[in-house]
Amino acid sequence: MQPPAPEPAEPARRGSLTLAPAPADAVDAVGAPRAASTRKNGAMSQPNAAQDQTTDTAPAPSAAQPQPSVGSLAAHRPHPVAGGDFDRTAAKLAGIVADIDADPDDYAEDYANEEGAELPQGRFLDRERSWLAFNERVLELAEDPNTPLLERANFLAIFASNLDEFFMVRVAGLKRRIATGVATRSASGLQPREVLELIWNRSRELMARHAACYQDEVAPSLADEGIHVVRWNELTDKEQARLYTLYMQQIFPVLTPLAVDPAHPFPYISGLSLNLAVVVSNPVSGHRHFARVKVPPLLSRFLEASPQRYVPIEDVIAAPRHLGELFPGMKVEEHHMFRLTRNEDLEVEEDDAENLLQALEKELMRRRFGPPVRLEVEETIDSDILSLLVKELKISEAEVYPLPGPLDLTGLFSIAGIDRPELKYPKFVAGTHRDLAEVESASAPDVFAALRSHDVLLHHPYDSFSTSVQAFLEQAAADPDVLAIKQTLYRTSGDSPIVDALIEAAEAGKQVLVLVEIKARFDEQANIKWARKLEESGCHVVYGLVGLKTHCKLSLVVRQEGDQLVRYSHVGTGNYHPKTARLYEDLGLLTANQEVGADLSDLFNRLSGYSRRETYRRLLVAPKSLRTGLITRIEKEVQHHRAGRPAYVRIKVNSMVDEAVIDALYRASQAGVPVDIWVRGICAVRPGVAGLSENIRVRSVLGRFLEHSRVFAFGNAGEPEVWIGSADMMHRNLDRRIEALVRVEDPAHRAALNRLLETGMSDATASWHLGADGNWTRHAQDADGRPLRNVQEMLIDARRRRRGTATP
Repeated sequence: MQPPAPEPAEPARRGSLTLAPAPADAVDAVGAPRAASTRKNGAMSQPNAAQDQTTDTAPAPSAAQPQPSVGSLAAHRPHPVAGGDFDRTAAKLAGIVADIDADPDDYAEDYANEEGAELPQGRFLDRERSWLAFNERVLELAEDPNTPLLERANFLAIFASNLDEFFMVRVAGLKRRIATGVATRSASGLQPREVLELIWNRSRELMARHAACYQDEVAPSLADEGIHVVRWNELTDKEQARLYTLYMQQIFPVLTPLAVDPAHPFPYISGLSLNLAVVVSNPVSGHRHFARVKVPPLLSRFLEASPQRYVPIEDVIAAPRHLGELFPGMKVEEHHMFRLTRNEDLEVEEDDAENLLQALEKELMRRRFGPPVRLEVEETIDSDILSLLVKELKISEAEVYPLPGPLDLTGLFSIAGIDRPELKYPKFVAGTHRDLAEVESASAPDVFAALRSHDVLLHHPYDSFSTSVQAFLEQAAADPDVLAIKQTLYRTSGDSPIVDALIEAAEAGKQVLVLVEIKARFDEQANIKWARKLEESGCHVVYGLVGLKTHCKLSLVVRQEGDQLVRYSHVGTGNYHPKTARLYEDLGLLTANQEVGADLSDLFNRLSGYSRRETYRRLLVAPKSLRTGLITRIEKEVQHHRAGRPAYVRIKVNSMVDEAVIDALYRASQAGVPVDIWVRGICAVRPGVAGLSENIRVRSVLGRFLEHSRVFAFGNAGEPEVWIGSADMMHRNLDRRIEALVRVEDPAHRAALNRLLETGMSDATASWHLGADGNWTRHAQDADGRPLRNVQEMLIDARRRRRGTATP
C-alpha cells in the first residue's frame, strides 16, 4: 500500500478567495485575456492598472512536429515510423516534461526553518509523489476523449518517456543514497525506504493505467480511423511475406543472438533497450538453452506492413520463421520481451577534473553501465525465465513490472507523427511580434531599430522565435557595427541557426563568447559536439563555474553607434532552441536598456573570468541573491498588507519545492496575503490548510504546449513588481546553478504578465487544482458541463485575430 501523506496540521478547507473570470474577448497587448475583476482580500485589491499578462504553457507538441526529451528529455532516440526521421527533441518536448534532478539535499532531515517554530510539521508534500501526480496529469490528457486522437497517442508516449527519465535519475539517485547510507528523512517526513516503496506502488498503478489506455481506448480508436497497430498474427499472408523480405534485407544482418552457457556469461543488457529472451532446444540432445536477442535501437519502432498498418519491430524479429533464421538447426520453444532501465545519472567530480570536457566524455561512457532500477516484462513471461532475469540482472522483485505488450510505448511518438492533421491540434504558425513589425512582410524585422524605441516582451510559441531572438542574433552576426556577442547555451538543436550565427560572427572577426553548459542532462554529448565546433570557428568557449551549472538564458550584443557603445540584451525563460520554441511556452525580454546591458556584462565577466560581483541593478542571480531576493519581496508583501496597501504574490514556475521559499509563502498566507502559484510539475506546497495556507491556491495547466516560463509578481503597494527568468524554486536551481531573473519595467508589460497569471489561476480556466491532501483534481467543465476556457487556445486565437484568421 502507498504510505499515506502526512496529515495537515488542521482540517483542510479552501480559502474563500476567488478570481473572477476574464471576458473571452478582452485581450491585452501580448494576446492575454483581461480579467474582468480582481480578487480581494480584506482591504487589499489589485488595481486594474496592475493587471497584465504573459504565460507559461505545459503541453505536448503536435506530433507532426519534431519531438524532444526534456531538453532532450529522453535518453534514447524515438523510433520513426517506417524509417522516417523523428527528432526526439521535439518529441518529448512535445508535451509535458517535469524537471528531474537527483538533489542530495532532498533527503536532508536537518532542514531548519529559521523562524519556524510556529509552522507545523508535515507542511511539505512529498516531492516524488508530486512528480508522479504530475505524470498522472499527462496520462489524464491521453485518457481524455476530447483530446485529438493522435495527440492522445503523443501524450501516452510522453508519459512513458517521462517515467523512463524519472527512474533513470530520481529513483536511481534515491537507491544510490540508500545504498551508501547517506539518505535521510525527506522534508515531507517520509523515510527514504517509504519514499521508494511509494514510488514502486504508485508507478505500478500508473503504468497499468497507461497500458490499459492504449489497449482499450487509443489503439481501438486509431483502428476506427484506419490507423492499425497490430501484432504479427493479425497480419495478412501478403503483409507477412513483405516483412520477411524486409527482415532478411535490413534487420537480420544487424541482429546478434547471444547464448548463455558455461562458455558464454549472461550478456550486458543496455538501458532502455528492447530484448527478446529466447529459449531454444537441441533436437538431438534435447538440451534447452537460453539466448538473448537485442532489438536494434536505431531501427524503426513500428514497421509499416501496408499503408497505415504498423507492427512492432520485436514482433517481426520474433516471428517463428524469422527466429528460426537466427538459430538454424535448433528448435525455438518460447520467447519473451523485456526492457531494463538503468541509472543514467552522471557524476563528475569537477574539482578534481583538470579537463571537464574529457572527464564528462568518460562519464558518458560509464553511463551505459549504471545499475538497474526497473525491469519491464510482458505479463505472459514464463516464471523460470523471469527468475533467471531477476537473478542475473541483480534486481529485486519489487522492481519488476509485468505489462501487456507491446512494451516501450515511447514508440508511439512515431505513430503520433503520422500525417493526419484532422486527428491533431489545428495547425498554428507563430507570427512576428507586432512590436518588431507592425505589418508582417517577407523581410526580417530590424530588431535593433525596434529596441532603440522600446523594449519587446516576447511570448513563445505565440510570438515567432525565428523572427525575434534568432533574428536578433543573426542580424548581430551580419552587422559590421556589432563588435561583440556573448551568449549562454544550455540546450540547442542539431542544425542550430543560433550556433551558425555565432560561428559566422566569429569568422567575421567579432569577439564571440559562448558559455556552453556541457552538463545539461541527456544533452551532454550534443553540447560537447557544439562546444568543439564553436571553438574551431574561433569563438571563445567557456564552461562556467566549477560546481555550478549555468542555466540562465542570456544574450548580449555590443554595437558601435557613433561614438558610443550600445548594449542590446535578451533575457529569457527558455533555451535558445528553435525547435522547442515552437512547442514550449516561454517568455523573453529584448531590450536596449543600459542597466540590463551592464548587468549582463558583469555576469558574463563573472562566468568567464574571476569576477566576484554578487549584486546587480535589474537582475537577481543564483546562487547568491535570487532566493533571498524573492523571500525579501514576499516579506515586503506582508508589510504592505498589514499597512493596508495592495499586496499579493503570484508565481508561475515549473517546480516549487524549495522549503525556504515555501515557508515564506506560508507566512504571507498566515498574514492574509493572497498567494497564487501556477506550477507545471512538482509542488511541495500544501494549500488550503486552515491557519497555514488558506490564502494559497495552486493550479496546473497542461496541454498543447509545454508550460515553461517562470514569472514572479508582487503587488508592491499598488506599483506591481514583476520578474521573469530561468529559475525554478528547487535546491538545484537556487544553490547549484547560475540562474537569472530580470525585473520587467515597462508598465504595459507588467500588466500583461499579471493578466496572464490571473487568467491561468481563474476558476473559469481549465486546470488542475491542488488540494491540501496532495491530490490534484481536474477542472475542465463548469457546473453546466460546458468546457472551461483553454488558456493556450485563447492565446492562439488572439494571435490569429490579430492577423485576421481567428476561428469563429
